[in-house]
Amino acid sequence: MCGMPQPPPVRRTPQRPARPDASMSLLNNVMDHSLDDGYAEAAARKRAEGQSGMPKTLRAKLGLAAGLVLAALVVTVGAAQARVAAPVVAKEREELIDRINQETESADTLEGEVDSLRTHVGDMQREALKKHGGDKGELMGVLSGALAVHGPGVRLVVDDAKSAQTEGGSGPRESAGFADTGRVRDRDLQRVINGLWQSGAEAVSINGQRLTALSAIRAAGDAILVDNKPLVPPYTVLAVGDGQRLSTRFQDSPDGLYLHALKENFGIRTSISAQDDLRLPAAPSVIVRTAQPRAEQKGTS
Repeated sequence: MCGMPQPPPVRRTPQRPARPDASMSLLNNVMDHSLDDGYAEAAARKRAEGQSGMPKTLRAKLGLAAGLVLAALVVTVGAAQARVAAPVVAKEREELIDRINQETESADTLEGEVDSLRTHVGDMQREALKKHGGDKGELMGVLSGALAVHGPGVRLVVDDAKSAQTEGGSGPRESAGFADTGRVRDRDLQRVINGLWQSGAEAVSINGQRLTALSAIRAAGDAILVDNKPLVPPYTVLAVGDGQRLSTRFQDSPDGLYLHALKENFGIRTSISAQDDLRLPAAPSVIVRTAQPRAEQKGTS
């Protein structure tokens, strides 16, 4: 029986398994040809010509050795000089520190002498007031700040806000010469002191410093100066007068309302209380350079 002819079998060539890194042809090329072809050709040409990077002649080798020795000598000399100069620099530094300490001690001594002389002058002024002031001498000493006083009054404490910062801001106080930082400024204390005087205070001190008609409250950077002496917060103001009345009149005055606005708007902390007995020291010295007592004319009443 004849069947239909069968097609010849198809022979298939087995395929090689694909490389796992076949998709990374660029990376493979970089790894297989890490050296540029031009550099590889130049290196092969030099090897063929018998050239190398090291000098071959004796003169060249001696020159290279001399260069290396010179470089080592320079490094060694530099290190030796630095080692020798270190004790000299340390000695000069110690001498400079000693001079600074000596000058500081000298300045402290002079400052102590100035304070002693200022106290002596104040004592002499108070003695002169008692001797030549007559019946009004003691009153003049109290009003001028030349005598220490005590009596009822108010104790007012003014302090920076808890969130006070050193950098300035753009608040409404800055336009008036202040920094909107919650810090007490010299103008704040000026208004407080003037308000207490106007409310009936007879004697005032800030942080233990007695104020007089010649006292100045100024600022130097972020520090507040009273008669050129720096103060640190909190600022404790003592005012001798009719305690409860003085407290009420001050809080109702424009300056008291100003202080209340600082508390409400900027967080400045304040407290005021009436006291039964306050003690204020005398001012260090009271110097009058221009004012002269008026001569009493006869026949005037």
